[in-house]
Amino acid sequence: MVFRCQRDSWARQFTTRVVSCRAAELRPEGGGEPVRGFQVVLEDTILFPEGGGQPDDRGLIGDVPVLRVTRRGPEAVHFVPAALEPGAEVLLSLDWERRFDHMQQHSGQHLISAIAEQMFGFKTTSWELGRQRSVIELDTPLVTAEQVTALEKSVNEKIRDRVPVTVRELAADDPEVETVRSRGLPDDHVGPVRVVDIKGIDSNLCCGTHVSNLSDLQVIKLLGVEKGKKNKTNLVFLAGNRVLKSIEQSHNTEKALTSLLRNGPGEHVEAVRRLQSSVKLLQKNNLNLLRDIAVLIARDFKSKPAPRQLFVLHRKEGDSEFMNIIANEIGTEETLLFLTVGDEKEAGLFLLAGPVEAVENLGPRVAELLGGKGAGKRGRFQGKAAKMSRRGEVQALLQEFISHQNPEA
Repeated sequence: MVFRCQRDSWARQFTTRVVSCRAAELRPEGGGEPVRGFQVVLEDTILFPEGGGQPDDRGLIGDVPVLRVTRRGPEAVHFVPAALEPGAEVLLSLDWERRFDHMQQHSGQHLISAIAEQMFGFKTTSWELGRQRSVIELDTPLVTAEQVTALEKSVNEKIRDRVPVTVRELAADDPEVETVRSRGLPDDHVGPVRVVDIKGIDSNLCCGTHVSNLSDLQVIKLLGVEKGKKNKTNLVFLAGNRVLKSIEQSHNTEKALTSLLRNGPGEHVEAVRRLQSSVKLLQKNNLNLLRDIAVLIARDFKSKPAPRQLFVLHRKEGDSEFMNIIANEIGTEETLLFLTVGDEKEAGLFLLAGPVEAVENLGPRVAELLGGKGAGKRGRFQGKAAKMSRRGEVQALLQEFISHQNPEA
């Protein structure tokens, strides 16, 4: 079946009747618990069911939101959160912003694929209409920067030429179907076949919704290429309003950077490079200072006249190397060390070091108390902690262990 949305991509409202309504569940795209609702079939629809690389539409049936539209054989199935009465006349309203975006990206893909094949012999093997950007998979291991530039120039010339885009319907057994560019029909396809023609440029079997003239695309920006599957290249693009939104976002970012860096857009990259160099130098100096502090802390502990069997230290600034330097300097043959770095009440790192048998026994228990995970060998157990606020409980556990080992301590 060819739906009204495919015969008239520009229709934003449509009156039809409910054919059937049955209880069902919808599994959210991002995962999670299934949503309970109803699958509704209408006599006809202006809401496109997903297919041909194009996502499904959104809209309303009356005042009931449509959460998903899928194709089941010749039917479009609308998932809604409330039941609708079979036989009732209903008004469909389309989410036009979403639909027109899909039309621009889909027609843009047809144009890019056709010109890429004409200019360089690159055939399209698949494509994806993403939420932020779209990707065309080309059957070639390499697309040069010069080819991308030439392709972008050519497709935008076609847009400025205001080339018409039309849709025809052919019988599935029509000999002309064999002459039209296609990646094949779905196994459950029934009814006529739709052919999307870009006059003088391309004819392609397609079930999706399209613009009626290339000028509706406004502009196409090729963002570049990425390595695809084996011997394939992914061409990334934006069409129409997505280009305008991207420019707006880039301009806002540019203004923010101009304010932060206190220089013009042409100087931003060099300014960031200088900042990166400064940060690397500061980080290096900070690490050297932390190492010196670690050595001083250890030496101060060792200078005490009466050696202690337990040494506990927390420091907000530090890393695993800082803690291990302290452990190395103090020595762990007789002293049990519990060292932590990070936020006092949130996440951080910990190190338990000391006699091998004691650490093997206590390490997993310390990690459990701190809500973290760790591993150890040869008298050291270290890892990440999610509950640094429980350091006091760990210290009490270690003190109790030492008391049991040495009642006179």
